[in-house]
Amino acid sequence: MFSKFTSILQHAVEALAPSLPLQEDFVYHWKAITHYYIETSDDKAPVTDTNIPSHLEQMLDILIQEENERESGETGPCMEYLLHHKILETLYTLGKADCPPGMKQQVLGFYTKLLGRIRQPLLPHINVHRPVQKLIRLCGEVLAAPTENEEIQFLCIVCSKLKQDPYLVSFFLENKVKVSAARGLAAEGLLGNAEDMKSASSPDTGQAQASVGPGLESASEGQSSQQADRAAFSLNQLAIPSQAEASANHPSHNYNLVNSLLNLTKSPDGRIVVKACEGLMLLVSLPEPAAAKCLTENTALCDLLTERLTVFYRALPQSMDPLDIETVESVNWGLDAYNLKEDATAFPGKRALISFLSWLDYCDQLIKEAQKTAALQLARSVRERFFVSVMEPQLMQTSEIGILTSTALLNRIIRQVTSETLLQETIYFILGEKREPETLADINRHPLRHRLIEHCDHLSDEISIMTLRMFEHLLQKPNEHIIYNLVLRNIEERNYAEYKPPCAEDKDVVENGQIPGAVDLEEDPLFTDMSPDNRLSSPDWLSVSPPQTPDHVKSDGKTEVHKIVNSFLCLVPDEAKSSYHVEGTGYDTYLRDAHRQFRDYCAICMRWDWPGVPRPFEKCNLDASFFEGHFLKVLFDRMGRILDQPYDVNLQVTSVLSKLSLFPHPHIHEYLLDPYINLAPGCRSLFSVIVRVVGDLMLRIHRIPDFTPKLLLVRKRLLGMEPEGPGIDHMTLLEGVIVLEEFCKELAAIAFVKFHASTTP
Repeated sequence: MFSKFTSILQHAVEALAPSLPLQEDFVYHWKAITHYYIETSDDKAPVTDTNIPSHLEQMLDILIQEENERESGETGPCMEYLLHHKILETLYTLGKADCPPGMKQQVLGFYTKLLGRIRQPLLPHINVHRPVQKLIRLCGEVLAAPTENEEIQFLCIVCSKLKQDPYLVSFFLENKVKVSAARGLAAEGLLGNAEDMKSASSPDTGQAQASVGPGLESASEGQSSQQADRAAFSLNQLAIPSQAEASANHPSHNYNLVNSLLNLTKSPDGRIVVKACEGLMLLVSLPEPAAAKCLTENTALCDLLTERLTVFYRALPQSMDPLDIETVESVNWGLDAYNLKEDATAFPGKRALISFLSWLDYCDQLIKEAQKTAALQLARSVRERFFVSVMEPQLMQTSEIGILTSTALLNRIIRQVTSETLLQETIYFILGEKREPETLADINRHPLRHRLIEHCDHLSDEISIMTLRMFEHLLQKPNEHIIYNLVLRNIEERNYAEYKPPCAEDKDVVENGQIPGAVDLEEDPLFTDMSPDNRLSSPDWLSVSPPQTPDHVKSDGKTEVHKIVNSFLCLVPDEAKSSYHVEGTGYDTYLRDAHRQFRDYCAICMRWDWPGVPRPFEKCNLDASFFEGHFLKVLFDRMGRILDQPYDVNLQVTSVLSKLSLFPHPHIHEYLLDPYINLAPGCRSLFSVIVRVVGDLMLRIHRIPDFTPKLLLVRKRLLGMEPEGPGIDHMTLLEGVIVLEEFCKELAAIAFVKFHASTTP
């Protein structure tokens, strides 16, 4: 009570006393603090019962006032006094001793306000960055400490200063060898003389460390000053080498700013954790190579990312509904507050799933912001320590429930990752890094890739659908390695086609409008029943085609687009068609979607420097045996069974194939969308697979009584135009026919849009 009265009285006296010059006022407040340690005998009283907080606040106000009164960048006498008399060093010592109790909190607050409110750069001064570095080491030492809030605010203001001036980070990379040497010498007594000198000038208060304050003050008045300077100089020489010397002689550093933030990420207070994560994100973005290397090699940041991902992943239930995983709202890290009682759509494991996705989002954003080499190291650690070590065994298991859940989680991860570097490592985890053409003998060279592709044709329809959906989302990510690894590397040499060198007779035929070796599908018996309504006869849709891109121009001799479009439209015989009986289900409904999707794919692929025309046969290795690759093999196999597969599986298979067809690569277009290519012996294309399906369909149609009315009824039920009624025989076949008809219309629309994009001026 007496201390509080004294404080109030002092404020009153200061208010009535004539104003002193700023420097005298500043020195007065500092000496008032140091005299406290000489005069007081009660070292148990909390600092809030003393005048110390008031004096520190007054000192800070004086420094701010002085800066405001002077020209920008000019250092005033008060700031000179603070730097010359190493006031921050003394405050650090008092804060470390926490004498009186609560002093550490006051010191942290003073440092934070000083760095945050003073505009001139302070950190380059050795008498600032050295005590700041020491104070950083005190942060995060004790979890749930009463000073946690002040610690994180101090660390974050240091991080923001480094973000403004990244070169300053070199002051915070401590050399391990020289720091150890300094501490060893101090332990042996070299620095003990300075402590003895300091304590000798002040009375014994029971706190040897606390006596440093008045010691430093009194040292400026006598011989002890010289001893203290010599001791401090010795410490300077040991602990603060030049950055060039440290890099050349001892490349191993301590990055205590990162270490303290990492410790605070373990705080039970969620707000402290978020602030610590923000500080780390600022530090990883610093462009200094030495800091980036130290960050990934000499700190536990990689461990933090991967271990926490692992903990959150393993907290998930072994079995979860894939729909829940896919539809749970997107979560931004730091904003994952979740209240189970208020959630009307709660499901088992939702809290754990949100925590996992939130931390994944943080890892993704951190790697996206990180300096290039740091980002690569962080992403690789996620791949090796989380994807390979934790997720791969889950994806490779034999339990169908486990496969389904882990594949759904992988699909969600693919959708959520936006960092180019983390996406690249995720793709390498799923597909491997190989780029040479596949062979049947080595399709299992990358076991996970092989297993996931096999899951596209799994006995469990749910697993097949989930894995196909995962690949569909993968194909939409902006990374060239995905489409190259799955498809392009196997068709780069165009050895799916049989090359016949042109002769004089062929030239005459081409000039007359015929293509050598091609079959005129309009004269083929399979297509004589084509209805006029399904032919492409109107140019009205030219206006909705995407604009031309310079990399995708028309090649000489390309098959006329109307023949290609009509080839797809008339693949399904009239008696197996039902769309013309239902309004709004014509071919033109697919054109707008195809236009939009192709434009999106062109935007993604533009920077991949793809050719605009197929590689000339003369430059292709046509002698190599052709294998479409494991991925297309499974897709073609499933497409060949479209009449005998469940409706949902067929929708997913055709969806993946249509996504592949949209890629603006000439070989993909030729192999998947050109019915007129001369296939090499033993090779198949998407069109040839569909032709075989149609041939099988024509044989089976005649065995089903009332085929057309049943087909129309099934279509109307699927569209919700008819209520569900009694079961219909051959339901799987009828649904397969409907999907086949729609898929052919979709391929026709894609072919038309891609052709028009290559010819529009």
